[in-house]
This record gives sequence, C-alpha cells and structure tokens, in this order.
Amino acid sequence: VQLQASGGGLVQPGGSLRLSCAASGKIFWIFDMGWYRQTPGKQRELVGHITSDGSSYYGRSVKDRATVSRDNDKHTVYLQMESLKPEDTAVYYCNAEHQATPYSARTSHWGQGTLVTVSS
Repeated sequence: VQLQASGGGLVQPGGSLRLSCAASGKIFWIFDMGWYRQTPGKQRELVGHITSDGSSYYGRSVKDRATVSRDNDKHTVYLQMESLKPEDTAVYYCNAEHQATPYSARTSHWGQGTLVTVSS
C-alpha cells in the first residue's frame, strides 16, 4: 500500500493546519491510522492515532489542539491542529496498519512526510 500525504507548508503562530493522507493499492482492511512528527536529532513522536472503529488518542504535546479523523471509504486519515506554535515545526508522517488480503499479515506503512513550518 502507498500513503500519500498532503497539506503541509508555512503556518503562522496561532494558526491552524489540516493534513490528509490517502492510502492506495491493494487494500482488504486498514486497521489503525495515525500521524507522527519528527525534527532533526529527535525521535519520531506520536501526534494522534485512530483505530478503525474511531477511537483516538494523542501525544501529550498536542493534546487538546489536535484532532485525528478518518474516512474509511476513502482510506484517508486527517489531522486538524489548532493554535500552532513554532515548536510544532516538524516533518509530519502518516502511518497505517493494513492487510492486503484476508489471509495476509498485518503490516505497517509510512507516508513520505510533509513539512510543516510554524513561523511568522
């Protein structure tokens, strides 16, 4: 499966962003989907995660500012973030756990990353 993220760019402090990530390819089922972010020299950290039945949880640094949602028909996960801060600047990666056929293993996939820069 391929994950294509979109929506990154330059955002002013206090502004908002909406990222999308669409999965394509051979898909029987997509389990969990989520967003992570990474800055140079740091480990990738969780932004938000959503299960196939819609349960979500968030990283502490973005809790109350981020909302992850998904459209199962479109195999797409979204990230909405508000009140952005310069420290939210990072490359944002989407992730999906997927099953290609009813008999295949559950595998994890990453998108290519999209840069979000929060600056005035």
